Amino acid sequence: MTQTLSTSPSLLRLAGLPYFVIAFVARLPFAMMVVGVLTVVVSARGSLSLGGLTSAAVGLGTALIGPFLGAAADRFGQRRVLTAAAVLNATMLAVFAAVVYSPAADPLVLLSAFAIGATAPQVSPMSRSRLVTIIDERMPSAQHERTTSATMSYESAADETVFVFGPFLVGALASLIAPWAPIVAAALLTLFFVGAFALHPTGRHVSVTRDGSGAAPSSASELFRPALLVVVVGITGVGLFFGAALTSLTAFMADLGSAEQAGLLYGVMGIGSAILALGVAWLPPRFSLRARWLVFGGILLAGSLLFATASTVAGMLLALALLGIGVGPTLVSLYSLAAARSPLGRSATVMTMLGSGVVVGQSIAAAVTGDLAESTSTGAALLMPLVASAVVVAAGVGNWMLTPRPQR
Repeated sequence: MTQTLSTSPSLLRLAGLPYFVIAFVARLPFAMMVVGVLTVVVSARGSLSLGGLTSAAVGLGTALIGPFLGAAADRFGQRRVLTAAAVLNATMLAVFAAVVYSPAADPLVLLSAFAIGATAPQVSPMSRSRLVTIIDERMPSAQHERTTSATMSYESAADETVFVFGPFLVGALASLIAPWAPIVAAALLTLFFVGAFALHPTGRHVSVTRDGSGAAPSSASELFRPALLVVVVGITGVGLFFGAALTSLTAFMADLGSAEQAGLLYGVMGIGSAILALGVAWLPPRFSLRARWLVFGGILLAGSLLFATASTVAGMLLALALLGIGVGPTLVSLYSLAAARSPLGRSATVMTMLGSGVVVGQSIAAAVTGDLAESTSTGAALLMPLVASAVVVAAGVGNWMLTPRPQR
């Protein structure tokens, strides 16, 4: 066995370095879309309220349609679905820009924004599904657990990095060129890099043998097993946390007269989260996934308590640093559990369910937290990340009870 493991190819070799570069860049358009549509709407229409609604429409489209794109990928293959999505999404981005700068009514702006989210290529979930399938099919079983954990660590860190860099890129393009520039850039990146991701040879490693009618080897009802649904609830809680944390942090900094610095402070948590997410790969296997969920969820809860009581920028930075330690490893643990519990032939569906959970949670929390900050107080808004963290921990307790034995 030692000989086999020492000579077996690594995932980097199996997938190839170009794959990881392409998959990383292909995530950027999605990270740019929400902030990009907000920027162009506020500039062209002069309405911050409409800009917020437009961003929410993008998220709603992604949340509602994303799992169906995952199911289609499981049914017809990633190549077909992603190629079609890349073309449609690039087209809808161009249509949106034209609509915003036209005399069209606001509902048409919202409808075109919804179409952007609905056609958004699900690169992150598809990449996770693709790599997990390669691990299962082409690597020795003794390497599956550690390699899967390392893969989920990398994928989560890549997502965190992209969602820190994406808004920065939007701001740079809008400032240096024009408010419409981020939308055009997102369309071009989608067309070329999502297209390249779709056609990459690894796309062949996500097909599952089906019967003559095209049915998957597992029933759709297996997607609703409690052990899988509790993971969806947990990651929705993480989405709630993201939305609540950024919105309440913006309100906190606005009270100090520096609302524009909220993104910089938020980056402290994002960078720390990405680094810690990568570090999960080095945790010992005996530190089970169900235990990691509770431990790092507990750190997230403690950081949220510190966040809610912060009164200075220094105190807020300390809270954000602690939150970064908790949120990154929690995400990795949730995605690893989802990969282990995905029904055969439905991994893309499961991963897009998780992605939609993050988007739904983020959108709901941003709306509720923003309303609290305006109608009640910033202090009330700062409590919302604590509520979201409690949801994550409660789901972790439920998961512990559903999986009495450590995950191996």
